[in-house]
This record gives sequence, structure tokens and C-alpha cells, in this order.
Amino acid sequence: MLTDAARSWAEEVLGARVAHVAALSGGVASRMLLLTTVRGEEAVLRQLVEDPWRRHAEALLSRERDVQALLAGTGVPAPRTLALDATGERTGDPGLLMTRLPGAVDLRAAGPSRLTALAALLLAVHRVEPAPGSRPREYQSWAGEAKWHVPPWAEDPALYVEAFERLRSPAPSYAPVFLHRDFHPANVLWSGDRVSGLVDWVETSTGPADLDVAHCASHLAGLHGVQAARTFRRLYVDQGGVLAHDPDAAAYWQLLDLVAMLPDPLGREGGGTPETVERLWRDAGRPDLDVRTARSRREGLLRAVLGA
Repeated sequence: MLTDAARSWAEEVLGARVAHVAALSGGVASRMLLLTTVRGEEAVLRQLVEDPWRRHAEALLSRERDVQALLAGTGVPAPRTLALDATGERTGDPGLLMTRLPGAVDLRAAGPSRLTALAALLLAVHRVEPAPGSRPREYQSWAGEAKWHVPPWAEDPALYVEAFERLRSPAPSYAPVFLHRDFHPANVLWSGDRVSGLVDWVETSTGPADLDVAHCASHLAGLHGVQAARTFRRLYVDQGGVLAHDPDAAAYWQLLDLVAMLPDPLGREGGGTPETVERLWRDAGRPDLDVRTARSRREGLLRAVLGA
């Protein structure tokens, strides 16, 4: 799980012997390890081990390091980088060693207080104002034409055809903000009912607030249903967030994200196989949820966005 080279590197950085290593439930792209030293200090090692992320690891991990430094002092509860091995030269796999934040992922609750806290957290991210020259790159679409195929499990294929047609239009104009770009419940840590951390900053970008809101809404729809997705969007606005006023523009960003969640040419959804995704849900407290149910719920959001 932790190679000798990676252990040696981590111990050099931490200044103490690593006494215990535990796998953390994380994303499909990374190996996430909790390292505990003989002094009881903890750190998290993220290693990018799967393509295509491994091929782009140097850029992704360097971006995460830079963003974590940028967020220091902003009030956004992000980890802090301890060391970076962006190419894997020292450890064998590209990796980032960072501080461990308190709390854990919890996908079970979606009541008003939980959704309000999620919306407030995202709004705090969008209000970050990087110094001149530190603004992240412009967002990248994850809904390229390679995904414009009606999935075989579609309950209403016509919805997907209409979504693809809508995405042929140019992207609407927008007021750029600081984006997490992969904001969703599985990247938020909770201590009780309080947010204690927001992780996974490798895709941070500049773009429309709608895109982060849409991404979280897509995940909420799959986890809890369409109403949770719509409530989250409303709560974001209620707390002062600014989203597209034009209904067609608002629909475009949500469609862009829903299409991004369709299978890629290798059959992966959200970057992983259905089995991988379901395992992550189980680890985060949702053994009741399966991919078939989540797909159906997201199709329900697609139907609502298209007004079908």
C-alpha cells in the first residue's frame, strides 16, 4: 500500500517514522493514505495512480499545491501542502503530502440545515479573490462530444438527444468566479453537523458559479433526488449567490454537467466503474444506493431542466 520509497520520503518530510498507514475512502483517480507518525501526527498522501489522471499528474498536483497555498487565510477549510512529488521521481507514483483535516465524508443527510451549510461553503469558495496573476485557468468542459451518445440504460432516450442538441450552442456569457470545479458532497468533510473541510482541489478553475452549483446539484440528485438538487440551488441564491438569470443559460450549465456524468468511451461514469462508485458510496454511509437508482434520479433532473 505504501512503498518503501514513499515511506522514506514521507518520513523525511514529517521528521518522524511513519508507524501506521490506513487507506482512506477517496475518489476513483487517487490512492489516499492516512499516515500516522510515532508522535501521533497525521498527514494524508494523495497519489495519482490511474490514467488519464496519472498522465496529467504533474499539472494536477502542482495546481492543488498552489491552490492550497492560495486558500490559506481565506476561511475556506482546505488542507495545506507539506510536500510535492509531482512526477513520482521520489516515490514511484506522483503524490502530494498534505495536512489531515478533521471530520469525515457523510452522504446520508440532505435536510435543510445540511444543504444550507453546503451552499454557504460553496459561496465562500466563489468569493475567494486571488491576487493578480494567481487566478486559476479557465474551466474545461467535461462534456465533449465523445459522451454525446444515448446510454443504453436511458429510460427516456429523447431527453439525451435534446440535451446534446442544446449543448451545440455556444456557452453563455458569464461573470467569472473562483471555482472548486469538483464540488460535491463526497469532497466535503463533516464534524457532526458542521463543515470541517473541503478537499480535492486538482481541478480548480475560473468560470461561472453556475457550473459548481450544477455539479453539486447533479450529485445531490443522484444521492437524494431532484428536490434536493433544486433546494441546494435555491439556498445558494438565498444566501447571496449570483447565478444566471436567463433560464436558457441556467439550463445550459446544468445540462453541461449532467452530460459530463455520462459514460466515457471506456464505460466509466464519474471517472470510475459502477462497482467503484458503489463502493465509495458504501464507505460514505450509503449502502442502500446503487448506480441504477442514481442514474434514474439524474435523468429525473435532466427531465426537469428540459421541462419535459
